[in-house]
Amino acid sequence: MSEISIAARAVPPGLRAFLRTEVGGTSVLLAATVAGLLWANSPFGDSYETFWHTELAVRIGDHTVALDLRHLVNDGLMALFFFVIGLEISREVRIGQLRDRRLIAVPAVAALGGMAVPALVYTAVNAGGPGAGGWGIPLASDTAFVLGLLAVIGTRCPEPLRAFLLTLAVVDDVGAILVVAVFYTESLSVTALAAAVLLTGLIVAARWLRFWRAPAYLLLGLGVWAAMLESGVHPTLAGILLGALVVVYAPSGHKVLRANEMLRELARAPSPELAVEAGRTVQRTVSVNERLQLLLHPWTSYVIVPIFALANAGVRLDGGTLRAAATSPVTLGVAAGLVAGKFAGIALGTWLPLRWNWGVLPGSLVWGQVLGGAAVSGIGFTVSLFITDLAFADDPALQSQAKIGILTGSLLAAGLGWLVFRMAWDRGAVCAPPSREDEIPVEAEPLPPVTDADHVRGPMDAPVTLVEYGDYECPYCGRAHPVLEELRERFGDRLRVVFRHFPLSELHPRAMAAALAAESAADHGRFWDMHDTLFRNQLALSDSDLASYAESMGVSLWSDVERHRERVMSDMEGGERSGVGGTPTFFINGEPYEGAHDVPSMSAAIEAALREQTGDRG
Repeated sequence: MSEISIAARAVPPGLRAFLRTEVGGTSVLLAATVAGLLWANSPFGDSYETFWHTELAVRIGDHTVALDLRHLVNDGLMALFFFVIGLEISREVRIGQLRDRRLIAVPAVAALGGMAVPALVYTAVNAGGPGAGGWGIPLASDTAFVLGLLAVIGTRCPEPLRAFLLTLAVVDDVGAILVVAVFYTESLSVTALAAAVLLTGLIVAARWLRFWRAPAYLLLGLGVWAAMLESGVHPTLAGILLGALVVVYAPSGHKVLRANEMLRELARAPSPELAVEAGRTVQRTVSVNERLQLLLHPWTSYVIVPIFALANAGVRLDGGTLRAAATSPVTLGVAAGLVAGKFAGIALGTWLPLRWNWGVLPGSLVWGQVLGGAAVSGIGFTVSLFITDLAFADDPALQSQAKIGILTGSLLAAGLGWLVFRMAWDRGAVCAPPSREDEIPVEAEPLPPVTDADHVRGPMDAPVTLVEYGDYECPYCGRAHPVLEELRERFGDRLRVVFRHFPLSELHPRAMAAALAAESAADHGRFWDMHDTLFRNQLALSDSDLASYAESMGVSLWSDVERHRERVMSDMEGGERSGVGGTPTFFINGEPYEGAHDVPSMSAAIEAALREQTGDRG
């Protein structure tokens, strides 16, 4: 498979679920932002700061941990938000898109450009001034707002662009956290930092020893967070670090097969003990990382980030504040960095790796779509507000000016993105790596012809031949079986049905034994009797079950296993050469059938084949 074809793959279902959650949380985040602004500018505006400065303390002996509500949100709840980001990064690096160097090269470089250029723009405006330390504010995009706007844009934003921007956002988030950890840490406690490292080492050791007890990991994680809080390094770094350490793996054939077996046993002999064990077995087919994402992502999107926005977006917008912001280098630097800096940085960061053939883009994106994505990436909110709180912790006036710059820049970036998508979304082919003339595409061979050795139902001279490659344990083949019976009844002598074996032993451990049983029955002229019996009893294909079916038919089971196995493998090899990769796979008159496996769809395809045979193209 070529690298370009890899890039054109459909976006994985897990990624689509992630996108839907982010987009769904956008409306809640927007409502919380508006609520914070209205509260801060209402007649009760003084209560806004009073409320968020309410102090909460936990005392254990002589040790006291005290945080006001705002810091509890920013340092505590946001650690959980960054924990989910760490989970997503870990999954993408190990089993997702970030494994493929050529797929991540372009969005990674684009993300670096989208961080470097805004920082340079801000620094150029604020060099030597009191706001120079806020250069990290326009660095990060707000994924939730970006994806929410793309959902409003709709079909003009193709799904590969969403995948590209999500990969960019992952790199963007990592960069922002590193900036926070390295540049916005005022003082370090070596003792507390050593304690955080030690506790992290214990988590790694527990993983290595395969000690899987959730309470132990929870306590160790809380310890890492507390140690980070005491060390001076921002505790949200603990969140992303812990998220990256959570176990992630692709579903293994062994675990899936074991779950399949347990469910079959439960269906045959239900019991409370077996139900509990089956639930645990099914749960283990999916990694802890992905299960935690499913559990926590709605909470971070619909609760934690909106609370953060409510606690941090409340800036006074009276005449004096707006006049000060209009001439403030901080406000201008943040807004310019988000709008012009992000746009130019991402565009340049996309063009360079494509020009130098470092990687490819997912799907067939054009420059209008890429530039539209670059523009909307200037919507900086969550992390920008987060860094504002760190950069200007002791200067409320600069905080206010930076927040106005964030709101202004984000609105302008959204407007610019909407304009680009409306005016130029389908223009300008993206430069792609040169095609390789020496690459010869591998094409499927023609379907092996039907012979007397095949298992055939219907007259040999029927005008339409339907060939099925099937697996007796495959549930989809089981659902298709009565459909084929109805088709045979409907078309009569005009249709012959051919069955060829394609047992997927890794997924269906009893499929090969069932195929051998069918071949044993064929030696006695009872192939189709056994064939129908096996599909009617897909949940009962153990050796004893197969022996029982054979005995009822007078069939000698396992009489010539090697010859039967060679026959089954011959069917499989012929199917693989013809492009069969799963079951059931159908061919109608030698051509692959790609439609639905239901009577109306397959009937229409057979009718078309009949018209083709008779020369009636109408």
